[in-house]
Amino acid sequence: MSYGSPRFAFGYRLTPWVKRLLIANTAVHLFAVVLRQVVGVGGQLFLWEWFGFTPAESFFKPWGAVTYMFLHGDIWHLLINMLVLFFFGPPLEERWGGKGFLRYYLLCGLGGAALSFIFAFSTSVIGASAAIYGLMLAFAWYWPEAPIYVWGIFPIKAKWLVGFFFVLTFVSAFMGPGGGVAHFAHLGGLLAGLLYLRTDGTLGARLGKLKEAARVERLAIVPRDEDGREEAEKGGRRPSGRSREARMPDEELLDEVDRILDKISETGIQSLSDKERGVLDEVSRRRRSN
Repeated sequence: MSYGSPRFAFGYRLTPWVKRLLIANTAVHLFAVVLRQVVGVGGQLFLWEWFGFTPAESFFKPWGAVTYMFLHGDIWHLLINMLVLFFFGPPLEERWGGKGFLRYYLLCGLGGAALSFIFAFSTSVIGASAAIYGLMLAFAWYWPEAPIYVWGIFPIKAKWLVGFFFVLTFVSAFMGPGGGVAHFAHLGGLLAGLLYLRTDGTLGARLGKLKEAARVERLAIVPRDEDGREEAEKGGRRPSGRSREARMPDEELLDEVDRILDKISETGIQSLSDKERGVLDEVSRRRRSN
């Protein structure tokens, strides 16, 4: 499976968190294989029992809601999930950054656990498929027209391919046979991803409006003379006793605001330092004074 858009190719850089997840999933599976060879099938079953996710036992083994994402039933289960992660993960990590990508990946995996808890209370779940389905949804969300070459031959637009998987998963979860496949986990990953993308898009739009307003007012934040210099700096005079933020030229201040808004978008407003909050306060003060 590959995608043929001018922005993507087989030679793109393997991003840090995609690489770490590939290594972690492969290492855990190899450990399970070795355990089976040394201890017997009981060793592998013990690993699945204690680190897989069984909703009925989640109160006693809550860690399973996370650790189940790193266990796979066989090599094909692992290989398919890791191929999707390898192809679709890097462009998303490049778009969101490492923290944003990992947050989304884990959220989709937890969404799979949550829906399994509601609809498949006594079923054990292992595998990264819930998170992987969420990645496919996110790729189609941002690049819906990108052609995905199934088996390297048949081009299908990302939006139609993911739409097909969504319908198939929904039907399989509520009307189809189980067949040993955790359909509710897959559906939970898709729904969690959809919820995140919709709310994240709203936040992104709000921050975008703030950025645009800041750019529009670049030349209006500080009164200037006809030569484009700040009034307070005429004749080389600069008010004393003011904070560093208050002494920043307006262009530098607005560049810093852009960076801070990007940080809020990625890690939340609670991550701001006192210095960064001071910059936002200074912008607000200058706007009020104008």
